[in-house]
Amino acid sequence: MSFDLNFYEGKKVLLTGHTGFKGSWMSVMLVNAGAKVIGYSSCTKTETRLFDLCEVKGQLTHIRGDVRDLNHLLEVFQTYQPEIVIHMAAQPIVRDSYKDPVYTYSTNVMGTVNILEAVRQTKSVRSFLNVTTDKVYENKEWEWGYRENEPLDGYDPYSNSKSCSELVTHSYKKSFFFDDRVAVSTARAGNVIGGGDFARDRIIPDCIRAAMKGEDIIVRNPFSTRPYQHVLEPVYAYLMISAMQYEDSKYASWYNVGPDDQDCFQTGALVDLFIKYWGEGTKRVDRCDENYLHEASFLKLDCSRLKSVFGWKSHWNLEVAVEKVIEWTKIWLDGKDVRSVMDNQILDYLGVQ
Repeated sequence: MSFDLNFYEGKKVLLTGHTGFKGSWMSVMLVNAGAKVIGYSSCTKTETRLFDLCEVKGQLTHIRGDVRDLNHLLEVFQTYQPEIVIHMAAQPIVRDSYKDPVYTYSTNVMGTVNILEAVRQTKSVRSFLNVTTDKVYENKEWEWGYRENEPLDGYDPYSNSKSCSELVTHSYKKSFFFDDRVAVSTARAGNVIGGGDFARDRIIPDCIRAAMKGEDIIVRNPFSTRPYQHVLEPVYAYLMISAMQYEDSKYASWYNVGPDDQDCFQTGALVDLFIKYWGEGTKRVDRCDENYLHEASFLKLDCSRLKSVFGWKSHWNLEVAVEKVIEWTKIWLDGKDVRSVMDNQILDYLGVQ
């Protein structure tokens, strides 16, 4: 099945969390496709952000707002009358969810309620996608991938709040969108890497910070296995799902979005791959985290549904993904045009060049 990004030309797309890491790549991809993007984000972070570096702000409608504020959301929806809504705003860090579980739940659960309520009250919306995580499943540490019909029961506050977000979406779909006026899906993505991720407590940003300082790369959980993929993989899949269900509501469903089995890497092996391509003196040091907080040691997704329904397949393996991250990073460190390298990587991903 073919999907053409030109579908988005002239479409009004409301994107929450557009200033985040994945949201910035999504914004650039949508803008490049000719979409009329309405971005909605709390913009609370003050450190370096990809959103600022890629200079996409002037190419979309940039709205500062909190998904916990229903009245403001309703006002924005009423004003801009979006056709497609992609919900990516979240508190996304596991360790932060232990520090502030109330904020995590209020953002990830009630934020989803508010977005869906705004969708319910806005007749222009035809397609809604809630982006969650691979961590929504009850993790039994088994070797095979979780399927979309497995029980949802995330362990830590972040993962559990995203499980709740899924259940909220299921309820709204059955209660209010059973007539298919709005096609509703969720996408459960694996761990992403890509240029411009500056988050704390993520392994590739930690690698980059250590390499920049010429320090050892400290790995807390070297044997944890995760479904790593380049950020463009899920972003493209989100856009595909949103577009296909806009055209035909039969595509509305729950989808895992992850890499092939060979790219489910142990964290230590991913760090070794980074060191190989960074090309300068740094080394890996495994160190048990003294402030250990529970995180699953093994997690893999079964993406058969995405593949069978859409003919989906991963474009880049993990080795290529790491190369792309380092390409972006070195362009940034040299003070060159990061938007240009993003545009080129997108074209490369799409097979245009």
